[in-house]
Amino acid sequence: MKTTEFAIIGLGGVGGYFGFKLAQKYTADSAINVTFIAREKTYEIVKENGLTLLSEAHEDPIARPDQIFKTVAELGHTDVFVICVKEYDLENICNQLKDKIKNDTVILPLMNGVDIYERIRKIITNGIVLPSCVYVASHIKEKGIVEHKGNPGKIIAGKDPEHPEFDPQGIVDLFKNASIDIDYKEDSFPAIWSKYFFIASFGLVSARYNKSIGQVNEEEELHQRALAVMQEIQAIAVRKEIDLPEDIIEQTFQKAASFPFQTPTSLQLDVQSGKENTELELFAGAIIAYGKQLGIPVPETTDIYNEIKNGMLV
Repeated sequence: MKTTEFAIIGLGGVGGYFGFKLAQKYTADSAINVTFIAREKTYEIVKENGLTLLSEAHEDPIARPDQIFKTVAELGHTDVFVICVKEYDLENICNQLKDKIKNDTVILPLMNGVDIYERIRKIITNGIVLPSCVYVASHIKEKGIVEHKGNPGKIIAGKDPEHPEFDPQGIVDLFKNASIDIDYKEDSFPAIWSKYFFIASFGLVSARYNKSIGQVNEEEELHQRALAVMQEIQAIAVRKEIDLPEDIIEQTFQKAASFPFQTPTSLQLDVQSGKENTELELFAGAIIAYGKQLGIPVPETTDIYNEIKNGMLV
């Protein structure tokens, strides 16, 4: 029987959560191997103690992968790469991966952002890339320990536009068998862009003013700036023929209202703490780049981007 080889790259909140579920499910299954790629300290802890997931949904908090490595270079044949790195590491990881990708290798990027597929394809021209987005409330509590709260994590994945003939049902079933909520669609880009409306607009404004999601939603000046960012994203999405609801902006503000009022965004926390690497480029940079590429003015996003870059923070 052929063994299916999974490699989970990055054991942060996302990779740790989904990697845990895959490793724990298939730990005794010789037909499925799950390998983790983790950095120095995380590598040492997980190799020694296993990966810990603190979650009400899991009685056994420890999962052990079949293998764990520090680098992509150490990997042998791999059927499915699950990429769970921060967006600023994407190009670096793709350059490390490209020589390991065969025509039938599957890449599942569990990352935020509307341009992830395009960025991967600029470096990796073969294989199957399933455009995806992910919803999960999990974070690194400490190295090797991931904490999950709230609803079970969910993956939305779709067909590779370059390989619409590829049927990923077998891989989807392996995720489902591991109790992972994965929704496979013919076209996942509407879901990816719908999430982006929220994370980009509220991320940028909350980071600029150090205000919570509830404050951005309810304070008039901040609400208007978030609205303007969304309108710029919408103009780009229309030009790119993304099939979005007409009331996507209204839906996005309603989504924001469903969060606890004081909830911060991850970009806000990273920017306000002075973190060197943030997802500013993922949110503002992608909008600005698409604006230039498509000839669509994006003044609000450009202004907020420059304000954050220049340290105009409240």
